[in-house]
Amino acid sequence: MRPVFEWNIGSRSLPLGKRTLVMGVVNVTPDSFSDGGQFLEPEKAVEHALRLLDDGADMVDVGGESTRPGAKVAGSGAKKADTEKTVTEKQELERVLPVIRELKQKRPSAVVSVDTYRASVARAAVEAGAEIVNDVSAFRWDPKMAKTVADLKCGAVLMHMRGRPEEWRTLEPVADIVVLVKRELREWSDAAVLAGVKRERMVLDPGFGFGKNFEQNYPMLRRFDEFHQLRYPLLAGISRKSFVGRMLARNGQDAPVDERLYGTLAAETAVILKGTHVIRTHDVRASVEAVRAADVVV
Repeated sequence: MRPVFEWNIGSRSLPLGKRTLVMGVVNVTPDSFSDGGQFLEPEKAVEHALRLLDDGADMVDVGGESTRPGAKVAGSGAKKADTEKTVTEKQELERVLPVIRELKQKRPSAVVSVDTYRASVARAAVEAGAEIVNDVSAFRWDPKMAKTVADLKCGAVLMHMRGRPEEWRTLEPVADIVVLVKRELREWSDAAVLAGVKRERMVLDPGFGFGKNFEQNYPMLRRFDEFHQLRYPLLAGISRKSFVGRMLARNGQDAPVDERLYGTLAAETAVILKGTHVIRTHDVRASVEAVRAADVVV
């Protein structure tokens, strides 16, 4: 039985647990691993977001900076040399704000999330119409983020990440990745509560692929139900990840990004059966159909 929650995202709430919700990905970036450059222009990004909503997405997640493997990102702990190569706050704002504003004008009822680790971007995005802040650093890279989210009274997704994208290839393996993710997500969500973020506003994401090598993602799939011990709603982002490409490898070659759909759907179905509340995906129409089928037996 999947736990049932009400996700408070500001002036309204989303019921979680009765069915799996689908979050569509809108990357307003030139370098995302899956669709970088396809929707960099605001008009194309808005058109894409509307298409995802029409395909059945319950919400869309708009991001202006890639956190692909090897990417240089700013925030707490970043090296100065790396920070000089990152997307600036100004660039991120210029990418996401026009998309959010126009999308909310054309589809006022749309639930919009902003994918950012910067408190300033989160605030501006919520003021422009976003209702959820999806932070891949779980509020750790910007010391102002937790207080900002608390003040905004918006929804939030706290994602688990080991290290930083430029470090992933050199991270030492851990004995039990599921235990590590549970422990750190508990610590980070507790810190968010102490900073004033209400529990009913938060969803936790174990962070498939983010600082986990190929093989470490498989126990996370198999034991996904253990994350319910955290007593929060759960989000899973599996879509087109490199570990899916490794599962589908042929002749020693990982499946390329554009050939990972069926593997993605299989992995998404696995975590739905293990009780995830939200799926974050690029291929909304296909995932919506997989969700409907899987939800029958959850």
